[in-house]
Parts: sequence; structure tokens; C-alpha cells
Amino acid sequence: MAATKPGRLSGRHRRAPEVRATYREVAAIPEFRALWLGQGMSLLGDQLAQVALAVLVYSRTASPLATAAVYALTYLPPIVGGPLLSGLADRYPRRRVMLWCDVLRALMLAVMALPATPFPVLCALVFFVVLLGAPFSAARAALLPEVLEGDRYVVGSALQNVTNQAVQMLGFAAGGAAIAMLGPYRALALDCATFLGSALVIVAGVRHRPAPLREDDERPSMWRMTRSGARLVFGERRLRTLVLFAWLCGFYVIPEGLAVPYAAALADGRLPVPVITGLLMAAMPTGTVIGAFFFGRFVTPSGRLRAMGWLAMLTCAPLVLCAIRPPLEGVLALWVLSGVGGAYQLAANAAFVQCVPAAGRAAAFGLVQSGLLAAQGVGILVGGAAAQRLGPEAVVTLAGVAGLCTAAVLAMLWTESRREIIAKVRAAAT
Repeated sequence: MAATKPGRLSGRHRRAPEVRATYREVAAIPEFRALWLGQGMSLLGDQLAQVALAVLVYSRTASPLATAAVYALTYLPPIVGGPLLSGLADRYPRRRVMLWCDVLRALMLAVMALPATPFPVLCALVFFVVLLGAPFSAARAALLPEVLEGDRYVVGSALQNVTNQAVQMLGFAAGGAAIAMLGPYRALALDCATFLGSALVIVAGVRHRPAPLREDDERPSMWRMTRSGARLVFGERRLRTLVLFAWLCGFYVIPEGLAVPYAAALADGRLPVPVITGLLMAAMPTGTVIGAFFFGRFVTPSGRLRAMGWLAMLTCAPLVLCAIRPPLEGVLALWVLSGVGGAYQLAANAAFVQCVPAAGRAAAFGLVQSGLLAAQGVGILVGGAAAQRLGPEAVVTLAGVAGLCTAAVLAMLWTESRREIIAKVRAAAT
């Protein structure tokens, strides 16, 4: 038996390098392109519709309260009905669920685009259009790991994240100009067309797969599937930690919710308050786009999982420096840096997929997504109430401190339980 030279590993023990997927490789997969294009189309239409809806409601009622109440309807349905309806994608074929959601939303938006639609009907339709987004998103999230395996899933998620942030910035920025040209009713009709386009893309580009197989042959009730999803998510330590990583956004979303009063506090006459508000609201999404691109492109699969805790702390640490009241340029730099740290969500998402069985994946994703929206809503609500007394700078600082402490605890918990997941990811990537 030949001896191994000192200082060198034998071939049997040498660790194979991890292979990183590329954006070009992922974009070349036809099914992913179909999901990616359909999501981008409907999201752009939704951003346009949100602005159109606000304009339409205010023009009908001349009431800021009614306008805010209808806008709030876009947050309530996923929190209330998301955990229950998300299980549809575990009960029926996921492609079919996505198609039905797109078609039904297109029909409801067609009714909303009619000038004769009464205001109460308009509010009800808004509620149900948003509600159907929960099973669609759960079906798409559960289907994506079947289309993209291994590191391709993380890179595909990064590409979708970059697209989502870019579409949101484009949609809100161009929404006002588009509505000025088209009018609110035509904008709602355009949103209807985007859902129909998404359905056509899914029909043409996503192949049929049967409903996920379960251990027993009976088809459980929706309530039973929801309870099973909750037990799955919260009954295992690693999944609980990953879910809390996702819900950490309840802290670092607070600056966006306070962008207007923060802009008023920063205004010094050089720029109007609306322009400063737009810059502040765009800062974190810009950082997220940058972080997601580089995190997905240049960091190894196992390296992402190891860096997750540090990046989670990075989302909140820059906000603490708002205590020194920097000028606008400094605030923008801090908020962009905070957004860069938000790339940890890609690793948390990939680890979550590794731990959740395919049969319960949609219900689990739906539950996490509903909690994510609830955390954002509660965070913004609490932050707004506190800013009434303390001012926006102090509240953003406190949110950074509380989020940093929470992220540090989660990072320590994750260090204790990540070994098995890292081993799976490394094996898949080599």
C-alpha cells in the first residue's frame, strides 16, 4: 500500500469542489422561463393595478380613509386565508391550481375594469383577487424545487428575487405615468390581460405533474392539511429556526413603512419630500438586488448556509447607525447595505426546501408566507405608532437594535443545527 505524502490528502479524502449553477444555465430551462415570465407579467400588472385602484377609489369617494381601507385589503387576505388555501397545491396538481387562480383573477379584474361596478362589489373583488394569490404563490413555490434541483434552485430563486424587486421599482415608478395616459379602468383591464398572459405561458411552458403522493390513499380535508403543515413547520427545531429567519423581516421592513416621515425629517430644501421618499423606499430593494445577484453568483452552496446568520445580522446592524442622524446620502447608504444583507433569505429558502417533504411543501410555504406578511404588517403598524412619540430616526434605530439581537440568537441556533443540511447541499453540489 503506497504511503501518502505528508501535507497532502489522499484522493479518497480530498474534498471535491462545489459546483455553482449559473444564471445562464438556469434561464436555459424552459419550465423555469415559463414560471419566471408568468410571475413577472402578473407582478408588473399588480403594481400598476395597486396605483390604479388607489386613484379609482379616491376619485369615487374623495375619502383618504376609504382609499387606505381598500389598500389594506391587499394585506388582509393572505394572512387570513393563506394558510388554509395554500394546501390546495398539495391536494391537486400544482400546475392546475396555478391556471385556475390566474383565470379566476383575470375574470374578476375584468369586472373591476367596468365603470358600472358598484363600490362594495369592487372591494369584495379586490379581497378575492388577492386571496387567490396565496394558493398560486404556494403552488409556484412548491413546484420550483421540482423544476430546479440542487444549486439551480438557489440561483433560480435569486433570479426571481432580483426580478421581483426590479419589477416592483419599475411598476411603482411608472404606474402614475401609465395611469395618467390610460386611466384607472384601462389599467385594471391591463392587469386582467397580464393574468391571462401568465395562464397562457404556464399552459405552453409548464408540463403537467400529478398531485403529490401521500403516505395514505385518502384525500385529507383542507383543515387537516393546514394543521399538518403547522405541525410540520413548528414541530421541528431546524424548521422553526428557518421560519423565524424569514419572519425577521418584521424588523427591517419598518424603515420602508416610515419613509415619508423620515423624508420629512431629512428634507433640507435641496430635494422635495416626495423625491426623498422615493429614494428611501428604493434603497433597500436596490441593496437586495445587489446582494441576491452576488450571493447567488459567487458564493458556494454550503458557503451561503454558513453566511446566513451573519447576513441576517447585516440586515439590522446598519439601521442602528441611524441614531447618529446622518444626512440623506448616509441614510441611503445604510439602507442599501441593510438590503444587501437580505440576500440571506435565499439560503434560508433553500434550506427550508431541503427539510420539507414534497407532499406538504405547499401548505408549509403558504403558512410561512402568511406569517411573513403578518410580521411586515405588525412591524409597520407598531413602528408607525412608536414614531408618533419618538420620531422616525429613533424608531428605526430601535428596530435595528431589536432585530440585531434577534438575528444573533437565530444565528447561534442555526450554527447548532445546520450541519446535516450543509452535508446534503454539498453532496448535491459535488
